[in-house]
Amino acid sequence: MRLVLASTSKQRQDIFNMTGFKYEVVTSLVDEESNEVDPVKYVKELSRNKAESVKEQLNENAIIIAADEVICLDNKIYEKPKSREEAFNNMKEISGKTVRAITGITIIDMYQDKQVTVSDTTEVLFNEMTDDEIKWYVDNEERILNNCGFTILGKGAIFIKEIKGDYNNLFGISITTVYQELLKLGYKLEDFELK
Repeated sequence: MRLVLASTSKQRQDIFNMTGFKYEVVTSLVDEESNEVDPVKYVKELSRNKAESVKEQLNENAIIIAADEVICLDNKIYEKPKSREEAFNNMKEISGKTVRAITGITIIDMYQDKQVTVSDTTEVLFNEMTDDEIKWYVDNEERILNNCGFTILGKGAIFIKEIKGDYNNLFGISITTVYQELLKLGYKLEDFELK
């Protein structure tokens, strides 16, 4: 069974590598844009667009898995900050609050001509942070502009009080959710090759 991950994200690939599934990476060719304001609909649409872009590139059957993630507070979506100043303001806004990491996942099963799109949410509660702590974090976190404002495996971990939900979802995909959806499509673990 051919498994295709529609993502160049190292973190998503690390999660797939952890499971041992044999897969290949095909990059989607669509711009990551949506007019949706609801975070769940937003990530579902983007994941669907990515999966469909990859499907158009393939000339043989595969199971395509695509994902898109945002961080949001209430319904405000936090994209990757364009500057350290924006990153500082984002961290100031989420200080002492619970943010949601919402991931949209689309699976296109070309073998059965089926498609499913779901979402998964993980809540992250931050401790209160002083301006000096936020400045220290923004100045010292190398990947601050590559993520949605914080990195759970980086220096930001010292400010996190509690996590509710799938930990892997914080890295861009819930492998548990992917597996459950594959089961619903009628697949078993032994249907997939291991590396």
